[in-house]
Amino acid sequence: MKYAIRPIILRIPPGEVRGRLSSQLYVDVIQRQSGQVLLRSARWCSGLWCRMKGLQLRRRLKPGEAIILVHPDEGVFLSSIHMFFVFFSIAAVWIDGMGRVTNAQLARPWRPYYRSPTPAQYVLETTPDFLAQIAVGDELNFVAAT
Repeated sequence: MKYAIRPIILRIPPGEVRGRLSSQLYVDVIQRQSGQVLLRSARWCSGLWCRMKGLQLRRRLKPGEAIILVHPDEGVFLSSIHMFFVFFSIAAVWIDGMGRVTNAQLARPWRPYYRSPTPAQYVLETTPDFLAQIAVGDELNFVAAT
């Protein structure tokens, strides 16, 4: 008999954490199939202000630095991003509510619109070299960083 295995994904709904801003939460990004840690201490951005600001007005990202934009629901338009006031290229990775990568691409500065072709709930933004480590269909877990 087969059992459906529900993925383990850290979910922190906006407003649930009291006494800390959502921009102060960090998670490790782990590839579910291999257990490999792909990113350590990615900033968890579930608050409206954190999602709106994103990487705007930053001059660069340090190697291994990342943010995860956490949207309340899955959607194509809801999870779209722009690159206005972002001065460097990034890897943009869209992830659905079950942790599956739906799209991954290089996002260039000052472009008006990037989106996943299928609904996503999370957008991981990091350095461009990350695209070599990830593929559409990969399954990811987010685990609270220690």
